[in-house]
Amino acid sequence: MNSLEYNNGSLFFDGISLETIAKKIKTPFYIYSEESIKKNISDYLADATSETLFCYSVKANSNISLLKLIASQGMGFDVVSKGELHRAIKAGANPKRIVYSGVGKTKEEIAYALNNKILCFNVESEEELYAINSQATLMKTRANVSIRVNPDVKVVTHPYISTGMKENKFGIAYEDALGIYQKAKKLDSIDIIGIDFHIGSQITSIEPYLDSISSIKNLITKLEKNDIKLSHIDVGGGLGISYENEKLISKQDFIKMIINSLTDLNLNIIFEPGRSIVGDCGILVSQVQYVKESKSKNFLIIDASMSELMRPPLYGAYHKITPVKKSNHSNKIFDVVGPVCESADFLGKDRELNCQSGDLVVIEDVGAYGSVLSSNYNTRPRPAEYIISNNEVKLIRSADTLDQIIENENC
Repeated sequence: MNSLEYNNGSLFFDGISLETIAKKIKTPFYIYSEESIKKNISDYLADATSETLFCYSVKANSNISLLKLIASQGMGFDVVSKGELHRAIKAGANPKRIVYSGVGKTKEEIAYALNNKILCFNVESEEELYAINSQATLMKTRANVSIRVNPDVKVVTHPYISTGMKENKFGIAYEDALGIYQKAKKLDSIDIIGIDFHIGSQITSIEPYLDSISSIKNLITKLEKNDIKLSHIDVGGGLGISYENEKLISKQDFIKMIINSLTDLNLNIIFEPGRSIVGDCGILVSQVQYVKESKSKNFLIIDASMSELMRPPLYGAYHKITPVKKSNHSNKIFDVVGPVCESADFLGKDRELNCQSGDLVVIEDVGAYGSVLSSNYNTRPRPAEYIISNNEVKLIRSADTLDQIIENENC
């Protein structure tokens, strides 16, 4: 991570000593770099035009303070639930810069989005299209829709975060899309304004996007022949970050190549970046509780767990684990695990480290799908979140208390 560096053997984040921070804050805790988030956004917006709209994918990290920051930098939002839409509006987002994705929109959620006059729904099934039309008719309004088309493009990523293949639950099959558009055109309360695709997450190259665009452009030609005019194409998000020294296409090159591939369509372009905005801007700071060694396996037992960071057990995801203090102790191979009562509770396996009990460690690149996926499993309080802004450490979410965890339960 660019924001992490050693200074006299001690790890600093955004220019501030993590040892100093951890003396005042209970571990584990999340902390983000405002400067890094702004830099990622500016890299995307560098080649933006009046025909491009960037809608941050709220599911990546939905902390309201971060949403306010992201909105202040000129971005819209991509939401997948009423709750995410509520957060975005609370953060000051312009509803006309919000797109609503997701396969299971309820009537209540559709009504809430219509009341807030969002830019459009990304429709993911025929029945959903009819549900949106019915709700709009009931409310005596009209709904802007974009059909999410599944281009069936294979991407190199974890199968759980691939979303554009035939076997995935997302989107409408390519061969069915024209028929769905024709049906949508006949509905009384629907305005067709776009076409949408999203092929997955943690994608590191441009080729799957260009393959998808080629396929979608053929469909757009068919739509035009059926007198179905679009105003935008939504190319989704999914651009990855470097968790384990992966080679990535730059944000600037990505945007330039996408725009260049669509210049002949004369359509506005919507991008939905998420992970690549916040993923490499956050860390999880934890303390080693115990060192457990045996002939067969060594463990570092830390106070963070799968309850705080689900990605390693969920996806087998890799996150670098870095000691806050450099040590002269010899390295050993450890599994880094938490206190949760599950064998799947690990943060990293077979890591070469030299930590002792009481040492601090950093789990890197957790700004996306970190805190947002955390839970209260084992009745563990979700950790506090902080941000470094103008060289100050600011609290943006307090840690749960035990009473908060159980306050909705009857006894």
